[in-house]
Amino acid sequence: MKQEYIAPKNWEIFRPYFKKIDVSAKTILLQEGEISRTMYFIEKGCLRTWINNDGKEITTQFFFEGESVSSIESFRTNKTSLYSIESIEQCTLQTLSQKDFQQIIESNPEMKNDFEAHLFKRLFQTQQFAFSYLKNNPQQRYEELITQFPHIVQRVPQHYIASYLGITSVSLSRIRNRQ
Repeated sequence: MKQEYIAPKNWEIFRPYFKKIDVSAKTILLQEGEISRTMYFIEKGCLRTWINNDGKEITTQFFFEGESVSSIESFRTNKTSLYSIESIEQCTLQTLSQKDFQQIIESNPEMKNDFEAHLFKRLFQTQQFAFSYLKNNPQQRYEELITQFPHIVQRVPQHYIASYLGITSVSLSRIRNRQ
């Protein structure tokens, strides 16, 4: 869900290191099982993370303008990514290499502290979603999602939202029709 990895005001420190790319919808930026070597800052567009479960894609998070994404565990440890990163729509992204990120973090204690704070926030958000998944029924999860992120239904295809909620597109249609 919504992640505040590095606040846009802090992006300036990265400016000399950014490489701008434009990608079309449905572009795989990182494949599950590869090592993440790039962090993506979203200028325009929407990305999702997803896992492959026996050939079935399960969406795990969505990211929009002003947010950043990488397989942070892989990016920081050089271990393979547990998930893929894909564009949902046409995107303009600023990319930052693993090497440049490491250099900035190591030379700037404030950025290092911001990054650590981000990791704790991400852990907390992941826990919230996991507990919601265990505790709430699909209708409650959908209501929680649109309350927190009302723009999601205009930007994200229904089958990705259904996958994220752990239900079928048909079940999501039924839930939406009850609203």
